[in-house]
Amino acid sequence: MSAFSWSRVTAVLVKEFKQLTRDRVTYAMILAIPVIQLTLFGYAINAEPRHLPTAVLAQEDSRYARSIIAALKNSAYFEFVAQARSAGELDRLVRTGDAQFAVTIPGDFSRRVARGDNAQILVEADATDPSSTGPAVAALSALPTAALSHDLTGAVAPRGQGKAPFEVITHARYNPEAITAFNIVPGLLGVILSLTLVMMTALSVTRETERGTMETLLATPLEPIEVMVGKLAPYVLVGLAQTAIILLMAGVLFHVPMSGGWIGLSLGIALFITGSLALGFFISTLARSQLQAMQMSFFYILPSILLSGFAFPFRGMPAWAQWLGEVLPVTHFLRVVRGSLLKGQGLGDQWRELLALTAFVCVVTALAMARYRRTLD
Repeated sequence: MSAFSWSRVTAVLVKEFKQLTRDRVTYAMILAIPVIQLTLFGYAINAEPRHLPTAVLAQEDSRYARSIIAALKNSAYFEFVAQARSAGELDRLVRTGDAQFAVTIPGDFSRRVARGDNAQILVEADATDPSSTGPAVAALSALPTAALSHDLTGAVAPRGQGKAPFEVITHARYNPEAITAFNIVPGLLGVILSLTLVMMTALSVTRETERGTMETLLATPLEPIEVMVGKLAPYVLVGLAQTAIILLMAGVLFHVPMSGGWIGLSLGIALFITGSLALGFFISTLARSQLQAMQMSFFYILPSILLSGFAFPFRGMPAWAQWLGEVLPVTHFLRVVRGSLLKGQGLGDQWRELLALTAFVCVVTALAMARYRRTLD
């Protein structure tokens, strides 16, 4: 056995560095993943969201009503985005997710405050994600003593002393007991389908390329769309089976409410499964090995978990992170699933999310076909 040689170690070391630089995907992952994680966790993740969209139904235009709205704005937790004209419109804004809070100021509010006659306002919260509304609901406790402090003067000054001049009635909708599983378990459907379908498809097609069996397919008269449909069809069944298992366990083990919205949910599931498989097929046309396919899949899955609203409140992220999250199909799919199961949303409430999923399917499928034709050439 020859003696240990630093020159031979150096030769192997140089060889490995050259190999690393040739594998650009691995090299990019080594450099990019820490940067992505630091950026997302440092800037985008916020467990105490502020400026939450709020709608108001003010049944009187009084100084007291304006002071309450101003006090809610100054708390930085509420940002008024709509002024409803009826209780039905206010309910629709919360149900569709356009508003996370709904404030109702009754028509006799000022009269009751002036008389000390148990004045109340109603604040309804979309509690499908308890972590996003909890801090804002807690901040409401200070509203009765602070909102009207500058208005209760003169003859009504005694109303601001001792007992609070009015009461805030809070109503947590869709998840009144703030059960975290009601938010997490439906969200897991999107994450699990992404993890399995995108990665499984990318690895399956790339495996054929590595083994040389893809060359056999390229030699046949098969059209690109025929190859794609034939390769992805079995995984559609896998995705449907996973969906059925997750929904069954969500209802039986975690008692997640099944409020309805089955048409929109079924359409959303079909679109998301199709888009995820098309994305996996597209990744396989870019990767030269199964390792690269797995790495590319990870570049999609990591932001999908962090920026979709699954692990952290979506509205707690800064504007740029929310823009990135809106690009991800998981974000829209989670809204469809949670909206269907927890709110009973219909197609009229979900059309924007379903349209975004449809656009994702069309774009990714077109890219996969274009890339596969290039491979054929």
